[in-house]
Amino acid sequence: MRHLTYLAVLAGCLAGALWLEPVLRVGVLRRWRRLLLTLVPVVAVFGAWDVAAIAAHHWSYDAGQTVGVLLPGRLPVEEALFFVVVPVCAILGYEAVRKVLRR
Repeated sequence: MRHLTYLAVLAGCLAGALWLEPVLRVGVLRRWRRLLLTLVPVVAVFGAWDVAAIAAHHWSYDAGQTVGVLLPGRLPVEEALFFVVVPVCAILGYEAVRKVLRR
């Protein structure tokens, strides 16, 4: 079960933020092109940064806490998901605050 730790944290982040979309109708997921334009640079830059750090042996991941699926550059799939999930959650939170303050 320990190998699901990273995925469980990501699921918890999503559970804490996704409800904002239907309840407050923030429209983040509805504007998927805009969201994609925001996510692509984040995933590219931080993914490349992590791959470089892994290659230089400056950074590593505990194999016991990941599912073991590695992307090119030995990047765990959970780390790539992190670069998507965390910005989506942050954007949902930001848009929810903007929506509430506009009322």
